[in-house]
Amino acid sequence: MSTSKLTLNLVEGAISFEFSPEAARNLQGVIAQLMQQLKSVAAKNAAGISGKPTPQKPTEYQYTGDVFLEIYCNPNIWPSPFAAKVLITLRDERIRITTEAELTRLNEDISQYLEQVD
Repeated sequence: MSTSKLTLNLVEGAISFEFSPEAARNLQGVIAQLMQQLKSVAAKNAAGISGKPTPQKPTEYQYTGDVFLEIYCNPNIWPSPFAAKVLITLRDERIRITTEAELTRLNEDISQYLEQVD
């Protein structure tokens, strides 16, 4: 299984790490589902449908390879996919980074990575 460097652009700065194209496609699918959840909630809000919204299950993605990557997002706190942020944890045996990134930027970074490796 080949790997290439994936660069995730954060609110401030960026991180790069080895990531396989297969894992990127899996993550892209998870992000697509999350964006769809957020779009449906935003559409209900825009249509003025009142009542208590149905709580959505948080999105959690984990990848274990050269590094451990975890991405978490609670769709219940964001009004739309364009406002949403995800919590990213990246670690190995020497370092651990936990930070936020914009969901739309993460989606763009994954798409750009897949264009480069495919």
